[in-house]
Amino acid sequence: MYKKILVPLDGSKLAECALPHAEELAKGCNTGEVILISVTERVQGYRAVEGAAEPFVLSGGGWGAAIQPPSKQLVPEAFGKKEKQAQRYLDRIAETMAAKGIKVSTEVLLWKPAEAIVGYARQAECDLIVMASHGRSGPSRWAYGSVADKVLRSSCVPVLMIRAPGCISGI
Repeated sequence: MYKKILVPLDGSKLAECALPHAEELAKGCNTGEVILISVTERVQGYRAVEGAAEPFVLSGGGWGAAIQPPSKQLVPEAFGKKEKQAQRYLDRIAETMAAKGIKVSTEVLLWKPAEAIVGYARQAECDLIVMASHGRSGPSRWAYGSVADKVLRSSCVPVLMIRAPGCISGI
């Protein structure tokens, strides 16, 4: 029934509480693939380069001092530290699942978490999203928003929401 199961993880133990459920579904439904994803934002900075042909100019007077020829220019540069950390994290979990006989793949996405999860599930033609609710309720949930809630409300793919241990009901 479920050929592809998507499991979004953010590196927290709470998010990992969805893993046993995904593993049991994968085994019981003879799932073809479990896809572990982590969503992060690209960290971007700037570095100084002699004679670079980019519009970010740093000269004696600071930004935009175009009267003098610039001695150095700043060029945008993405730093992949968070991406690499996320990939190592996913690889570690994938290795554990693979040892249990589950076919698993990993993907690090760069975007807003809820949008990336829903979009990836649709694009990869996943049959199910299995994810943890972080168990927030009351004012903190409304103040911070909930990725899980956004995924649940906007996904066309079925979502199995796992309540995090120690969840306190807001009712």
